[in-house]
This record gives sequence, C-alpha cells and structure tokens, in this order.
Amino acid sequence: MSTRPLRFDRRTALISAAALIAAPALLRAAPVWAKAPIRGAASPVFRRFRLGAFEVTTLLDASAMIDGPWPIVGEDRPAAEVEQLMHANLLPENKFRPGFSPTLINTGTDLVLFDAGNGENGFVPPPNGGWLVKSLAAAGYSADQVDVVVVTHAHPDHIGGLLVDGRPAFPNARYVVGEEEYRFWKSDEALSAPKESNEHKSALMFRTHLLPQAERTSFVKPGEDVTHGIVAVEAYGHTPGHLAFHVESEGKRLLVWGDCAHHEVASLARPEWHALFDQDKAKGAATRKKIYDMAATDRLAVGGYHTSFPSLGYVERRGDGYRWLPVSYQLDY
Repeated sequence: MSTRPLRFDRRTALISAAALIAAPALLRAAPVWAKAPIRGAASPVFRRFRLGAFEVTTLLDASAMIDGPWPIVGEDRPAAEVEQLMHANLLPENKFRPGFSPTLINTGTDLVLFDAGNGENGFVPPPNGGWLVKSLAAAGYSADQVDVVVVTHAHPDHIGGLLVDGRPAFPNARYVVGEEEYRFWKSDEALSAPKESNEHKSALMFRTHLLPQAERTSFVKPGEDVTHGIVAVEAYGHTPGHLAFHVESEGKRLLVWGDCAHHEVASLARPEWHALFDQDKAKGAATRKKIYDMAATDRLAVGGYHTSFPSLGYVERRGDGYRWLPVSYQLDY
C-alpha cells in the first residue's frame, strides 16, 4: 500500500469542479424509472383459527365507510358528545366503518354459519357488500357445503344473503332461528311499522328470504342447543328475539354475540347509550351491560358482527363501561 500523501493541485481541483457543475445535466440525461402504481386499500376477507376441536372462520361480507357512529350509537345523546368520544380514541369523529362479519364454525360433523350478510338488498348491497359467497370461496368453502344457517336476528344485513338471484344461497342447509324472533317477524305487528323504517323493511325481507324456508327451519330458545357445543343465549332488545350463542369445544369458548355492539368503542364505553336500530332501547342497553359483563368476567373470546374485521376480540371493564380488545395472537395456539 502506498504511503504517499494525497495531493490536490490546481488542475485536479478544476476537473473536480467541472464534474460537479456537469452533474445535474448528467442526472437529467439518465433514464427515469417509473414508480410502482398505487394499488389501493386492501384487507383479508377471512380469518380462521382453532377452537378446541372446532375450526372457526370469520368472513367479510361488506366494507363501507359510512356516516356515524352518531346516531347509530348514542341516538339519545348530543352528536358532539359522541364525536368527543371518537376524538379521544383517535378515530374519525363523523365517519366509521362497521364490520359485517358472519361466523362459520366447522364442528367436525356440521358446518354452521351464523348469519348470511347483506346479500343484494341489505344495509350495504353490492358493490360494497354482499360478499359472503365470494368470501366463503376465498376461505375454501362452497355455499352448498353449509349444513346449518343460524340467524341471530332478522335484520336485512343478517338475512339478505339467504338468497342469491332469488334462489336459496345455501341449498343444503337447514335454518335455526330464535322462536320469539320468528314469531315477531311473522306477525302483522312488524309489517305495520312505518314503511320507511328498518322494521318494515325487515318484515318484508323476512317474508321473501326466510319464511319460504319454513319446512327447513327449526326454533331455539335461550339455553337450548343448536348442535353439540353451540347453545343459544338470550340477548333481547335489539330485536324482540335477538340471540347470542356460546360455542365451546375442549374447554375453549367463543361468544358469537350478533348485534350486541354496533361500534367497538362507543357501544362498549357507553352501553347505556341508545342504539338507533334497537327496537327496545331500554332492553337493548340492559342486554349490552349483561353480555359485556359476562364476556369480561369469563374472559371470553367474542365474535362481534359489527366490530372491525376480523371482528374478534375480548372485553375488559373500563371505568363505568367496557373496552373492546381486538385479538392479536391469543387464538393462534
């Protein structure tokens, strides 16, 4: 290795300066590589895990940013109070994206689907919703493999997907519905609600989507089994016969709670706030408190239909209310 000192004479300095002056021109002459195109937002359409000997899959049926959460949650409160709660939780104050997440459970003997999503005429129709059959296919299932469809309640975003092009979406399935729920929607009481109301729309859809399947429909009451390991739980208020369901296998437990929450922050933090789509406001609030307290006390994993996809989490007590804790890796072992 040479030990001679580096020397910078006038000629070397001039050459270096000329190179620096020419550099921008050289850069401009170089080819410009195209940037990768912007692909747009993307998210998975299913999440699968083991629950003892069962296999559970949550499925994405819709994804839409809508106005809210007020008055969908906090209907009886000033809008500013709900907005303040959103701001404190680092969420948009006037927009939210509810989950629409049917749950599929393979018990080893039955493939059981909880709720059928929006379909063609639900709360979020195509192109932003009605994805259940496609999400099933992405998860490796076909609609004709479903053995049992359990309806937590008969609102359009839960039964709209029972039909595809006017035909049963799940041609080999039997249906399970709460006895009280079925009785209410079959009566004239719901149909007599104002025509612009969600109740009236639900009554009409019940008659086109569920009532024609009467011969294949059975009824459950709270405390009764749907099939081995799946038991109905009373959750009245959102609708007259709204049900949640305990799922248990080999000591592992999951609570599928239907519409016991419409927003993972507002519904849990303020369970006493009225929900726009609850048909009995006071009973809906009482049910939320009861269900949240049970989930927190028993440390249950929860499938929450309207919480953010994959709509799985836990509940903890927080002050006078509760807090939703989305799953991370708790269900992966």
